[in-house]
Amino acid sequence: MNLDLRLDTQGDFYSQRFQPTEREDTLVLNMGPQHPSTHGVLRILLEIDGEYIIRAEPVLGYIHRMHEKMAEVMSYPQYLPNPGRTDYLHALAWNWAHVAAVERLMGIEVPERAEYIRVITCELNRISSHLLWWGAILLDLGAFTPIMYAFDDRERIQDIMQRNTGSRLTYCYYRFGGVSADIDDKFIEDTRAECARLKDRAKMFKDLVTDNFILRKRLEEIGEIPVDTCRKYGATGPVLRGSGQAYDVRRAEPYSIYDRFDFNIPVYDSCDSMGRYLVRMDEIQESIKIIEQALDTLPEGDYILPKAPKRPKPPAGDVYFAVEGARGKIGMHLVSDGGKSPYRLKLRAPGFSNLSLFSEVAQGTLISDAIAILASLDLVIPEIDR
Repeated sequence: MNLDLRLDTQGDFYSQRFQPTEREDTLVLNMGPQHPSTHGVLRILLEIDGEYIIRAEPVLGYIHRMHEKMAEVMSYPQYLPNPGRTDYLHALAWNWAHVAAVERLMGIEVPERAEYIRVITCELNRISSHLLWWGAILLDLGAFTPIMYAFDDRERIQDIMQRNTGSRLTYCYYRFGGVSADIDDKFIEDTRAECARLKDRAKMFKDLVTDNFILRKRLEEIGEIPVDTCRKYGATGPVLRGSGQAYDVRRAEPYSIYDRFDFNIPVYDSCDSMGRYLVRMDEIQESIKIIEQALDTLPEGDYILPKAPKRPKPPAGDVYFAVEGARGKIGMHLVSDGGKSPYRLKLRAPGFSNLSLFSEVAQGTLISDAIAILASLDLVIPEIDR
């Protein structure tokens, strides 16, 4: 079987690596980037036997923006908007990792009120990310109605966030030493109302979707990922917790004030796509618990350090800071030479590790099941290509 896969520069590279087997009855084809389930930015080379996948190879780089290299030619304040572009669905987690890495290297003490505001807004952003994933996975599986409900709730969260951050998607709200603006009574009132609404909606989501016979058949025992496979590829977040490992950076490597709040780490040991689905649905409710506790104990005080550096120049050295994003562990390894720009910045994107295991998990599955597996991984491709 002699197939020429050289469709572009990347195709040249992958055609050398992805050689078809000796069998005459297999077919090599592209799934994506035009395929709706890959959302226009991910290409997967498949070798298939009928409807069964023999091999799958993700092809990355279609929207590479060189965020790591851009950091080397931008000052620390100039780079603030960049991290949120790597994962536009949970931008505040990346924004937090960046400012916290600089704060740790410079020894900056963040005011207590600012820490509470960061927790509240980051958890709101986590909920909005999970809501979009919930709508998207069902759309990928052929169900259109749920995404309308998801966006209804998500828009309300974005309305709340826009008043304080000025954005509805790629938030850049955190600053070195705090946040860019304080929250007011209106923000608190609207956030409490939205939390109450989402708790009421949980039963409707369960009745409409989670307990739906068709969804169960599409996700249960599909895409089983043993915990050892997660460890081998470095998978984190709901992917790892859906395989029975209770690892969450907020508990395992506590940062900010998360150790003050009572919340559970949802874990399911089914290892399948349904387990990953249930983890995220439970996490929405756990984020609500965190937000409500933070609002109940929100202290008075400064929302940013009064003498926060406007143009920071961290001392020479290196630092690593990790936060728990909606897709898993986000890491920032910052190397400073004492100048106004990082000497080097390395981003640890959870989506990259989570996608890496797809090749192994997809082997032997139906193409339709591969769609469900991909959707259950909750991939945001810019953070992978970064």
